[in-house]
Amino acid sequence: MLMRTDPFREMDRIVQQLSGASGTWSKPSVMPMDAYRQGDVYVIAFDLPGVSTEAIDIDVERNMLTVKAERRPAGKSDGVQMELSERPLGVFSRQVVLADALDTEHIEAEYDAGVLTLRIPIAERAKPRKISIGGASGRKQISG
Repeated sequence: MLMRTDPFREMDRIVQQLSGASGTWSKPSVMPMDAYRQGDVYVIAFDLPGVSTEAIDIDVERNMLTVKAERRPAGKSDGVQMELSERPLGVFSRQVVLADALDTEHIEAEYDAGVLTLRIPIAERAKPRKISIGGASGRKQISG
C-alpha cells in the first residue's frame, strides 16, 4: 500500500485531471525543455521520461522544429488494481522556431534516460569571418 503525505500534491493532481491536463493529439501538453549554445552547436533537451523512442516524432519544416511524443499507460494485466496514478499520460508536443543561423539539414538526435537531446550545428554562413582588403584596387575579399 502507498501512503500519501502531501495533501497539496493531491490537490494539484485533481486540478490537472479536472482541467484536462492529459494531452490529446488535438490539444497536446507541453513538454519541459532546456536550450543552450555549446561552442558551434545549439542544444535543445526535452524531458520525456517513460516514453519509448518509437513514440517520439521529430519534424523540421523550414525553421519550425516540432517534437511530439506519447506516453501510454503501462499494460495492465488481470488482477492489477491501480493504487495511485500521478504520472502524466497522453500526448506531449513542443514547437520551436529555429534561427536562420542554424543548419537544420544536420540535426542529430539522441535519447537517453528519458531526455531527448537535439544538437543543431551553427551554419557556416553564420560563423564569424575575416574580411581582408585587396591591394591597390581596394577590392574586399571575404575568406571563410
